[in-house]
Parts: sequence; C-alpha cells; structure tokens
Amino acid sequence: MTTSFGPSYVRAIAPYVAGKPISEVAREFGLDEARIVKLASNENPLGMPESAKTAMAQAASELGRYPDANAFELAAHAFVEKNQSVVYAQYSFAVYALATQGLGARAIVVPAVEYGHDLDAMLAAISDDTRLVFVANPNNPTGTFIDGATIEAFLSKVPRHVAVVLDEAYTEYLGADKRYDSIAWVRRYPNLLVSRTFSKAFGLAGLRVGFAIAQPELTDLMNRLRQPFNVNTLAQAAAIAALNDKPFLQKSAELNAQGYLRLTQAFDKLGLEYVPSHGNFVLVRVGNDDGAGNRVNLELLKQGVIVRPVGSYGLPQWLRVTIGLPEENEAFIAALEKTLATA
Repeated sequence: MTTSFGPSYVRAIAPYVAGKPISEVAREFGLDEARIVKLASNENPLGMPESAKTAMAQAASELGRYPDANAFELAAHAFVEKNQSVVYAQYSFAVYALATQGLGARAIVVPAVEYGHDLDAMLAAISDDTRLVFVANPNNPTGTFIDGATIEAFLSKVPRHVAVVLDEAYTEYLGADKRYDSIAWVRRYPNLLVSRTFSKAFGLAGLRVGFAIAQPELTDLMNRLRQPFNVNTLAQAAAIAALNDKPFLQKSAELNAQGYLRLTQAFDKLGLEYVPSHGNFVLVRVGNDDGAGNRVNLELLKQGVIVRPVGSYGLPQWLRVTIGLPEENEAFIAALEKTLATA
C-alpha cells in the first residue's frame, strides 16, 4: 500500500530551479572553474562590499548567542488561506506562483503587456476571494518598469482587504529620474507592503537577507508566522554595513549602467530583440523556435558561460543575462557571437 504524504497541491509543485553553480558546469563540461563566467542569477559582480566583510568579522565573536529576533517571512502565508486567490502578472517572478500553489490558493495570472505588468487588468482581475497581489518593479525576469504615478493610482483603487506586495528587489539600479517614494505610500495605504533585498545591488546574495516595510497591521501578522531568529547574526551585521555603504552602492549602479550599454549594443549589432531593462540583467531573444533558448544556453555552457534560460516562464526563445564585470560581459558576447555564427 502506497502512502502519499502532504496535500496534493504541494506535491504538484515543480521545485524552483536555481542557476547552475560554477562547480557543476566545470564538472559537467570539463572546464577550468577559474575561466567560467556566471551571468545567471542576477548577483552583484563586485561581490560583497568590504564594509560588510568587516562587519561580519566583528560579529563572529557573538555567534555563540542567538541573533536579533526581528525579521520578515513570506507574505503569502500571513494573508492568504487555501482556496482564496492571489493576483500576479504573466512573466513575473517564479516564486509568486510557487508561494500561491504551496498554500493551495488560486492563482490569477494576468497577461503581460510588452512583457510587463498591466495594472489596469490586474485591478480588474481582483475577485471577492483575492487577498494578495504581487507587483515586481523592476520586474524579474523581464526588467520592465512601471512609473510611480501609475503604481500609486493602482494602489488607490485596490480594495483595502487585499494586501499588495511591491517587490523592489532591483530598485537600487534605477536612475534618479525613475525613483519614487514608496515608503510614503506605506504611510497612506495600510494594505501595502514594500519588500527589498540585499541579494542584488548590495552584494549579499549568499546571506539570504532582506527587509519589508508596512504598517503594523501587516507586520504583526507576519511576525506571528515567521521562524524565530530567522536572520542570522552575520547576515544582519553585513546587511547593516552594506545599507550604509553608499560608495559601494553607487559603484554597483555605475558598473551596471555601463554593462547594460555594452550588452545592448552587442545585441543591436547581432540583430537580437531584447526587452529594455531597469534591473541588473537583460532578457534577450536568441532564436525563433521554442528550442532556441535551451540550445543556445547549452552552447554557452560548453564555452564556460552561465546564463539563465527562461522557458519555465513561458519564454523558451529567450535567455536572461546578468550584467557582469566588463571582462565577463566580453566573454559572454564573444561566446554568443560564436554560437550564433555556427547555428
């Protein structure tokens, strides 16, 4: 007799697949790890700031004690019950779908417009049982951006019993002309939660730390669900240091802008379609058939370049390429040119 553990909606989840690590590509293709370029996971190519390394070293002496207990957990678990609904956009971050399915909730996936959010359609899609809406700005994996006025107009119309998570994982890469004050919106909209991460521009991807800003009614719910001490001492120390390291953040943004220009110039030269991006990555179309993304990705891997195929997002003809250091960008461009020339 076979016993199946757990709810059927959990067993039906396809686990999130992370970008290939350098060590795995080296083993699989017999390559030298030192020559492999990883542009798959939207990490900061500058790595961790020295300020964060110093803070971690100083915090190491306290590792025998529990860390500060205040932190943040998935909003979906706090706001949504089984069979209620969650609204998010087509081509938005894969974890929104995983979180929804993991709750046994109903996903309302709103078709994208030019690979980005259609907020009017998302507003219209909210139903009586909707309890949560995810909005990523800039969006991953497409890099699209919604201006502040459009988002605030959307927030003003969302029913107050529906929580809105504004995911700003890539906001530090925005130019000054694109910035808006989402923290001021939190003061006006009690159903808004703004989430940010230290994994991208701050260079702390391996520490898995971020933060959220919301009014007490929302944060109180999440505080009741989160695991105790869910952000470790070293991660907290590094995050505090990185948050105050303005020169590192500026250097990261400048490097990203230069890299974006180089990659898009190369795509233009190759005649490749890409989505204008406001993050630290570019979504580029590398063929016309549904096997194009995986095929080109494999050839790039053979040359020691790791990017991200996005067929799981319904974009099998595309690749998402993280903007790297200048030499990493050049290695990718050379490998891509070679791959397309022999296709």
